[in-house]
Amino acid sequence: MFTCERCGTEFSIGESVLKKYPNWTPKACMDCRDKPAAKAPAKSPAKKKGGNSITKAGNFTTSEILMRFTLGPDTGVFTDGSCAGNPGPGGWGAVYARDGRVVAQRWGQEPLTTNNRMELTAMIAGLSLIGPDDAIDVYSDSQLVVNTITKWAASWEKAGWKRREGEVKNLDLVQQAYALAKERPKARIQWIRAHDGSRWNEYADSLSQAYLRTEV
Repeated sequence: MFTCERCGTEFSIGESVLKKYPNWTPKACMDCRDKPAAKAPAKSPAKKKGGNSITKAGNFTTSEILMRFTLGPDTGVFTDGSCAGNPGPGGWGAVYARDGRVVAQRWGQEPLTTNNRMELTAMIAGLSLIGPDDAIDVYSDSQLVVNTITKWAASWEKAGWKRREGEVKNLDLVQQAYALAKERPKARIQWIRAHDGSRWNEYADSLSQAYLRTEV
């Protein structure tokens, strides 16, 4: 058992986490970690799409993500895809969080795929977690996926699912994602910066890599 340095209550940590970090002593319980921390100094604008989150180098479980990160929106649907090689084996994940708690989540994998296909599959799963009348933000850290659904798909559909520049790549998934988005007109699909410490985007990223671990 450990004692929270903020509220003084005793709490425990999963054995798998303690084994992975034998010299680590947690300082706060989950309830205190969920509370907003003191405002940190403003960050300089990132120059790249992805930030410097340690999830870029580590493959953390969802429990570890919840212990490490507190930033970003605490309500919304968050989606992410990953690929070990492009093409190669890949995974996808989607989580619906409300007020900092998991409402629903899904994840899966493909033995041979691409990063874009996994990002689109994650968006499909994320949109499937909400109803037609739900007014909620749906996030993806793929600008391609966001622009495809919110800007380009409508004109492609009118043109018989063709582009002036050639075929629509991953057409099967694009059509599924766009159909779900049209059925959910109140959902706001938007981009979120990758690997920037946003708790639920990091969580979705962890789900997308769950196929590489023995523990989700």
